[in-house]
Amino acid sequence: MERIKSTTVVAIRHNGEVVIGADGQATLGNTVAKSTVKKLRVLQGGKIVTGFAGSTADAFTLLEKFEEKLGAFGNNMKRAAVELAKEWRTDRMLSKLEAMMIVADQDDILIISGTGDVIEPDMEIATIGSGSMYAQSAARAMKQFAPQMSAEEMVRESLNIAADVCIYTNHNLVIEKVV
Repeated sequence: MERIKSTTVVAIRHNGEVVIGADGQATLGNTVAKSTVKKLRVLQGGKIVTGFAGSTADAFTLLEKFEEKLGAFGNNMKRAAVELAKEWRTDRMLSKLEAMMIVADQDDILIISGTGDVIEPDMEIATIGSGSMYAQSAARAMKQFAPQMSAEEMVRESLNIAADVCIYTNHNLVIEKVV
């Protein structure tokens, strides 16, 4: 049986703002299963925002684990991310999960993967999902050539460009700002 997959998430820090956004498409094989999936979660009253790509059920499992790690490590996002990545890589059940996460707070943007990676991306731009390289390319160009844009505008336009070229990304966007 095919799994439901969800795609394109982008986070950008620009001019003191941190914004994360995602499209709303979930696909089952080559069919759109749902076009309004919420791939972002706001934690700690907006101080941390997470986004996920990959198998939806797997992503929710990882999100719950991340919240547990936040609680265990005094809401230290970076430490919680490292501990989640370690457990994800070594735990027999978790190691089979197929998803990636972006977590962002006012200080850091991190990509967490099941291979044990916790990546602080270049240029303060993080992208995951099938449309991630399109969104990343667009975001990099905007940061370099249109620095007058806000972080929210960059996230929105990066996702729209990805949706224009990636068949697994749509224009139903959800955007959250880290407070």
